Amino acid sequence: MQATLVSQVFLPLALFIIMLSVGMSLTIKDFQRVAAHPRAILLGVVTQLICLPLLGWVVVQLFGLPVLLAAGLMILTLAPGGATSNAITLLSRGDTALSVSLTAVNSLIVPFTLPLLALLVFQGLSMGPMSIEFPVFQAIQQMLLITLLPVCVGMLLGHFFPVINARLQKTCRSLALILMLMTVVLLVVTSWERLVLLLPQLALPVLTLVLAAMGLGYLAARFFGLPEPQRITLLVEVGLQNAGTALLVTSTLLKSPEMSASALVYGVLMQVPALLLIGWRNRQIFSRHWQREETVS
Repeated sequence: MQATLVSQVFLPLALFIIMLSVGMSLTIKDFQRVAAHPRAILLGVVTQLICLPLLGWVVVQLFGLPVLLAAGLMILTLAPGGATSNAITLLSRGDTALSVSLTAVNSLIVPFTLPLLALLVFQGLSMGPMSIEFPVFQAIQQMLLITLLPVCVGMLLGHFFPVINARLQKTCRSLALILMLMTVVLLVVTSWERLVLLLPQLALPVLTLVLAAMGLGYLAARFFGLPEPQRITLLVEVGLQNAGTALLVTSTLLKSPEMSASALVYGVLMQVPALLLIGWRNRQIFSRHWQREETVS
């Protein structure tokens, strides 16, 4: 299957359905919670949209990544986590309501902030011999169509047709997961030779970015006195980015295999610290389970 078909058809469709499922899970209460608890939400948004890109810039400069690989990694820092981060927060016993609230806020503002911040990033990276052009208005239009629109449609469906929404929500999530997995597999297959060559160059910067971002989220929450569950939430939300959105920009819009390689490698490697976090946060539950099994045997 051609890489163009994957990036131009499967990826936008998968992301559209993912964001539709996100919208179907959101309610007005999620936005009311933002007004009721503004400190944690504001800290999360500022850390994700301002501090994280600055951290990403430090990482790409520290490792001296080539321009296109650096640009792909920077795009990731501009794409806050979505449904995946909600699930990881839940499994890590964080504040799921805060995670969902951040998803709600980000779904409204990221279609505008990502293209505009990406323009600034690309202008900074283009100071070298290679120039990168970023179509800001086209990116905003595409982000609105594939991310914000389905979220609004999902919320309207949940508000006006709650019974139908409840029936479709699980199916929609399953379909979104299948499509996203298919997209990632197909992108890996069609880009395999390039990924094998770039993996040694990207692995350490990607893991450094993930771990540093997780630390940034946790320390920021601790500094401002948030309780432990909310610290875990910001650790996840700041540390784990939306590789699907980054792939949409790098593969579908910019059509850059090198930038997409950064997003693909990130999407795979970020699962390692995520799984370690889930295991650490549930270590007592696992320990009790093993002790119970030993007692029974």
